[in-house]
Amino acid sequence: MNKVGGWITLEDLDNYVSKYRKPIFGSFKGYDIISMGPPSSGGVLLIHMLNMLNELQTTSELPLDLSFNSPDYIHLLTEIERRAYADRSEHLGDSDFWDVPIQMLLSKSYTENRVKSIDLEKATKSNKIKHGEKAIRESEETTHYSIVDKDGNAVSVTTTINSGYGSGITITGAGFLMNNEMDDFSSKPGVPNLFGLVGNEANAIEPKKRPLSSMTPTIVLKNNKPYLVLGTPGGATIITTVFQNILNVVLHDMNIKEAVSSPRFHSQWLPDVVYYEKNSNKLNLDLKSRGHNLRQRGNIGEANGIMINEKGFWGGADSRGENTAIGY
Repeated sequence: MNKVGGWITLEDLDNYVSKYRKPIFGSFKGYDIISMGPPSSGGVLLIHMLNMLNELQTTSELPLDLSFNSPDYIHLLTEIERRAYADRSEHLGDSDFWDVPIQMLLSKSYTENRVKSIDLEKATKSNKIKHGEKAIRESEETTHYSIVDKDGNAVSVTTTINSGYGSGITITGAGFLMNNEMDDFSSKPGVPNLFGLVGNEANAIEPKKRPLSSMTPTIVLKNNKPYLVLGTPGGATIITTVFQNILNVVLHDMNIKEAVSSPRFHSQWLPDVVYYEKNSNKLNLDLKSRGHNLRQRGNIGEANGIMINEKGFWGGADSRGENTAIGY
């Protein structure tokens, strides 16, 4: 560090401690969901989105076609994702420094209020959705692994150095890279970061504070036992990837390999875009007619998951990258 400006001191490293944070709990269609709490936004947004979808399913007066990647399905999930990411920008940060309103965000009354503005047939423009001014950008240089042993003990782990090669600085003789996680902070409320994006006070830089992330390591319980162990890299797309993978199993009866490898889409409030991996022209025309701005991109996440059922243990390695499922 002395060679590159000395911003981090030996005292800083000596004072650092890892912290145990309370997980986020929720439920969906009879399954219990356990995920990561702040300073990750992943668990809160995952449960928040599942709550909104459940509310729409149970209260909608119009028939909904929620078959896999149907126009209705993509439209509704996009509207849900936009509202969740708007809430992320305003409310999420390190709970040691910011009063994160977790109970409010996951309450039934808040869920009911958030879905009231969703038009089942027309896109809501992002500038009409309140909370914050810009979304927080995160890179995709992240690793996730899911593990379960013969006794059913499960662990879901996501770790990152932020952008490609982190800060680009290698510790001589030690062989590891320094991260550049500081860019996950809002450098100052109202002031753009390196990528020209603006955050707010909840995620402003402060001494000993931890930056906001999207990591969403998740365990889904069925009858109080681990059923799915899930997670993915992908920066801002992590949360929507885990969200859709759970729906792939619970709503669409996919096995874990099908769930993590099926086509995905992503929306994060700002920019006002629905990113997709591959769609038919007919589907794109339908979504555009509803007012959605579509943009094709490369891989959305690289999920790795495990399913545990009466037939045994099943590993699902995403076909998008160099992912592997192994049993010992």
